[in-house]
Amino acid sequence: MFLFLSKLLPVFIYPLGLSCLLLIVAFIMIWWRSKWSAGLTSLALIILFFFSNAWVSGALIRSLEWQNIPQGELPKAAAIVVLGGAVMPKVPPRPWVEVSDEGDRILYGAKLYRDGKAPKLILSGGRIDWKNTGAPESKDMAELAQSMGVPKTAILEDPTSLNTYENAVNVRKILDSQGIERRVLLVTSALHTPRSLAIFKRQGINAIPAPTDFITIEIDSEETTWQNVILNLLPDVGRLAYSTRALKEYIGIIIYRLRGWL
Repeated sequence: MFLFLSKLLPVFIYPLGLSCLLLIVAFIMIWWRSKWSAGLTSLALIILFFFSNAWVSGALIRSLEWQNIPQGELPKAAAIVVLGGAVMPKVPPRPWVEVSDEGDRILYGAKLYRDGKAPKLILSGGRIDWKNTGAPESKDMAELAQSMGVPKTAILEDPTSLNTYENAVNVRKILDSQGIERRVLLVTSALHTPRSLAIFKRQGINAIPAPTDFITIEIDSEETTWQNVILNLLPDVGRLAYSTRALKEYIGIIIYRLRGWL
């Protein structure tokens, strides 16, 4: 139930869900409190414009992504851990396992293995029954990793975890059962790194951040033009999605901290 509620309730806090809620209330109140209705409608529009603005969405994303940027080359570790949320199962009409927007996770994890950063690749991720169908994400990631040259003998799977807390708990169990030192390179999206890093360290794992899937990059301010300024001020559904992803992480940090997982 916690998993379902953790997906459902925040929807009404995210910009789009909150704006829709405000518009519904405004529509109901239009017959009795027209001034209130106008105010709620205006507030909904302000929220949508604010969070779909490039400057706002960029700042929110950067505040998380740039916390754990590696300084120099990544060190070697006992294992490379790749968190799920990166692949989509092979179900018709897909011809094969496909990567999602976060697919850089498994690609980067396999690259780090091939670069000799660790002798083991631990793939952590199950699949929520009521959201998707198909094999656990760990199995799909393993298939991708092997196609990139990672031998099957080097891959360990956690096929049951359904959130970041379970990722960390299950990986700790795998490390201990296999006699692997608790020193790992933690591969996940840069946006997700601050929360996942704190959870893994709470489990007693010496996790070294290896973020990937960056949304924001360094841009020379001299390249900014008046055309860019105007376009960045206009609402954009992609930027609204980025703002929502950042808010999701902040809400997750709060909830996980309240539960004692951080």
